Amino acid sequence: MSHSFDPIDNQSNNEHFQEVLDKAFSNPSRRSILRGGLGLASMFALPMLPGCGGTSTASDAAVGAITELKFTTVAKSLADRIWVPAGYTVKILHATGDTLKTGVAAYSNAGTDDAESWANRVGDQHDGTEIFYIGSNGKSKGSYSYAAGDKAVLAVNNESSAEAHFFHPTGQTSGAAVGKKFDQFGQWTLGVRPAAEAIKEILMHGVTLVEVNLDASGKPTGYNATSALNRRITPETPMTVTGPAAELANLKAMMVTKFDPTGNTTRGTLNNCGTGITPWGTLITCEENWATYFTMPAGATVPTDTKLIASRTRYGVQTTATSATAATSRTQGWHTVTDADPTSRFARWNVSASGATAAADFRNEPQTFGYNVEIDPANVNSMPAKRTSMGRFAHEAAVCSIPVVGKPLAFYMGCDSRNEYIYKFVSTKTWDAADIGGGIAAGDKYLNEGKLYAAKFNDTGQGEWLELSINNALIKAAAFGFTSQAEVLVHTRIAADAAGATKMDRPEWGAVNHANGEVYFALTNNNASNRTPGKTDAANPRAYKDNDGIGRDGNPHGHIIRFKETNSMAEATTFAWDIFLFGAEEDAPAVNTNISGLTAANSFSSPDGLWFSKSTGICWIQTDDGAFTDETNCMLVAAVPGTVGDGGAFTVSNTMTVAGAPQTANQNTFVGKVLGESRLRRFLVGPKGAEVTGITETPDGKAIFVGIQHPAEEATAYNDVSKGVWPTNANNGVGGTYGLGGRARSATIIITKDDGGRIGL
Repeated sequence: MSHSFDPIDNQSNNEHFQEVLDKAFSNPSRRSILRGGLGLASMFALPMLPGCGGTSTASDAAVGAITELKFTTVAKSLADRIWVPAGYTVKILHATGDTLKTGVAAYSNAGTDDAESWANRVGDQHDGTEIFYIGSNGKSKGSYSYAAGDKAVLAVNNESSAEAHFFHPTGQTSGAAVGKKFDQFGQWTLGVRPAAEAIKEILMHGVTLVEVNLDASGKPTGYNATSALNRRITPETPMTVTGPAAELANLKAMMVTKFDPTGNTTRGTLNNCGTGITPWGTLITCEENWATYFTMPAGATVPTDTKLIASRTRYGVQTTATSATAATSRTQGWHTVTDADPTSRFARWNVSASGATAAADFRNEPQTFGYNVEIDPANVNSMPAKRTSMGRFAHEAAVCSIPVVGKPLAFYMGCDSRNEYIYKFVSTKTWDAADIGGGIAAGDKYLNEGKLYAAKFNDTGQGEWLELSINNALIKAAAFGFTSQAEVLVHTRIAADAAGATKMDRPEWGAVNHANGEVYFALTNNNASNRTPGKTDAANPRAYKDNDGIGRDGNPHGHIIRFKETNSMAEATTFAWDIFLFGAEEDAPAVNTNISGLTAANSFSSPDGLWFSKSTGICWIQTDDGAFTDETNCMLVAAVPGTVGDGGAFTVSNTMTVAGAPQTANQNTFVGKVLGESRLRRFLVGPKGAEVTGITETPDGKAIFVGIQHPAEEATAYNDVSKGVWPTNANNGVGGTYGLGGRARSATIIITKDDGGRIGL
């Protein structure tokens, strides 16, 4: 979802990526660090390597077959519909509120549905998406292996309740205030919330897993609404606390709440954004912007634990009681519901020190969120696991390195906020293909014991992984006062500050190129308070005024970086990096904005989701934009990637008005490569207000699944149809109307090629 107004919680003095580029540009011998950007010269020189799913398959072997895109580019659009190239068909797999169990009433789309029924409905805000194939042995083989007769399960993250005004008869209610729209980042109007509304909003979060119907050729045709494999994981689903064996006692002590005074279990997952898939065939769902769901109401007793308060400050959790005179509060107000439920399903969102100890209240509740959660799609009875060893922050995707038998696995992770970091977890255990289908037990083997790192990008074009360990002298000496590795894992952002990681511009999804193992990250955007010409650097060389009149300055269109581990080893502690692609409007000046030479056929802004097809090698780029929306809705762009280190020389000249005065700096040469329209094209444009996010494919590459999140996001009332009603409108790009009532709904779509071929070719 859009994060244009997210608070910035990283106030450390760590070097920003912009400062890295300053140093690089001041030394001509170092300008080659930017070499890269859409080069293709050596992409196909390497042999095919198996993807994160394990051993290579026939469909995997197709990677590298594409050298150019041949579909007709899709034009920009502001229409309330989906556009794809000629020769392609779009179909909705499921939409928010669709049923998952027998006996659940069809969705009304009028806000009249039973609140508790949301535990058996498709959740809202469709995001990260993964597909799993369940064999006759009842084990998931992930998306990398497929055999005729296997069942397919699609897992879709349900990020937030930001559009919850659509799910109540007359919008959201708080006391006497009716028909409001409460924003995730602090627009709740003070007053008591109705229980039914709070229950709906809680249960629409989490993850939706459904069995996908397949025809004889393996093509998805819909979903099985009564399958025993259908499952919802919500903020109320019990989960185990896992971590390094030597630290479990310390970890659990920080998870103690009234719900489980032992800290052995926690309750639920929240604000799930990106995803990952493990080599053994399980889902990793990532908890992103969870911090703003918790509050301390007026008159609350604030916890006195100085570490807890310092950590809340760094993560954006409320640290003081709400003012008695405040009109709004930074929460959804779920804590205001009169809580007669012994599970405290509403009181848990009040994180004040209301009890005598942490075991008598929920002061530690925020410390139970911010992790990667592992789910086994093949076993509906398995309990999800919070993987604390992978760190706690605003997780955005967790992409696995190419697994090599006998070698460790690496998972790459972004922390989705401006000025935050890129992380890596490296397993202690080495990969054994015999663990395919091993479920949560395999996750215990690979994800509990390992090393956690944060990335530092140097101005030489090289980078290093800084280990986040209690034995790191910088961490041990930090003012926070770390005393155990458990504290490093729970307060990861503070540890990364101390270690000296490089501040990045909203690191969102990462993706691994299956052809060569190189890692890509979307840096979605930055604003003028963080980016001026004097603050540009090698990884962020642009500071400019948006030329289209929206008035967003800094780097509003974002870019994509990539890096290659030394000797292509997952366990490497150094890497080489460059810039892959800059977002821009096609009519923006090339000297400081449209550096990648984008045209009307491929201009885009704010890259968010990233994903590589194993079938075709295409790098799919999904956008979550607020700077190009006067010309086009968000989109899906296809790119043919190159390799780290390809490209040629360019010059960027930064000019921007700062504090009322023109500022020009860093008119320097960098190295990149312009990609022609045959290798970068717009494939899809979404409906009004929607973010395009979450993508996966069938193993043959002949069908892709794409998430359409928060259509009609700009609507401020449940009955405001002027901002969009997709997919309930005619001519909506999916073959007619869907659902009832004219209210917009998030959805997951299936795209196929009319000639039965692979997508994008």
